[in-house]
Amino acid sequence: MKTYHQKPSEVQRDWLLVDAENQVLGRLATQIATLLRGKHKPTFTPSLDGGDFVVVINAEKIKIMGRKADQKVYYRHTGYPGGIKATPYKMMLAKHPDRILRIAVKGMLPKNRMGRHLMGKLRIYAGSKHPHVAQQPKVWTPR
Repeated sequence: MKTYHQKPSEVQRDWLLVDAENQVLGRLATQIATLLRGKHKPTFTPSLDGGDFVVVINAEKIKIMGRKADQKVYYRHTGYPGGIKATPYKMMLAKHPDRILRIAVKGMLPKNRMGRHLMGKLRIYAGSKHPHVAQQPKVWTPR
């Protein structure tokens, strides 16, 4: 029996709508990363982008467990000497709630050009409105 390898012309991409309200950050991020890669499909091919487009709404209502709301800190570097910047979770949630989920999903994707391409198929919105009604996204419920 031969191993099946999907061709780029055979890829079927759907638009999926994920509601992040009352979902745990890490668990939701792993499931979104699986949808972006296409690992939920029987035609999964590791070297090919066979995943779906994902639209996430209500990112501002995501939950984290334990004392992470007080202890979690996001770091970034400006590129200049001594240019490390730290942003606490609560400030990030207030200013940029979409970045919290974006950073979590990015960490669960491959660290190569495929991972950067997959991030382009992710759309995150803080509120419940999104401009992708024309794509008729299917509602997807996390497990």
